Amino acid sequence: MSDAPLVGIVMGSESDRPTMQRCCEVLDAYGVTYEVVVRSAHRDPEGCRQWATQAEGRGLKVLIAAAGGAAHLPGVVAAWSLLPVIGVPMSGGALGGLDALLSMSQMPAGIPVATVAIGEAGARNAAHLATGILALNDPGAKEKLIERREANRLVKPV
Repeated sequence: MSDAPLVGIVMGSESDRPTMQRCCEVLDAYGVTYEVVVRSAHRDPEGCRQWATQAEGRGLKVLIAAAGGAAHLPGVVAAWSLLPVIGVPMSGGALGGLDALLSMSQMPAGIPVATVAIGEAGARNAAHLATGILALNDPGAKEKLIERREANRLVKPV
């Protein structure tokens, strides 16, 4: 894999970092390089636009966007970039993260956001999904995915 970041992780708030650390741990296990930034779709719309529009030029291949509440960040990132965007709904708030999940999963046609589970499981699955996307063009990433699946197999074939 490359030394340059291949996955961009953006969080709407610094408070999302502990949950998104689970994403980073999985990417580390796969040997996938990444960058992590905090950009708010509401408090820093220009910074968010710049990060998303420049992502491909920096060599990123997949974007992971974590947000809670109204959770506009993944959709805004998807609107500004042609790269695949994976949304991670943060738990908390009045609806325990369901509001974020619904916001991400109900994107208008033409601006897709792949949405995973709420919270830490979603953060981990976002990393697995990003690695799977990278594996389409990276035999090393594909081999690591195969090894991980084999290690997680509950029933081994005889």
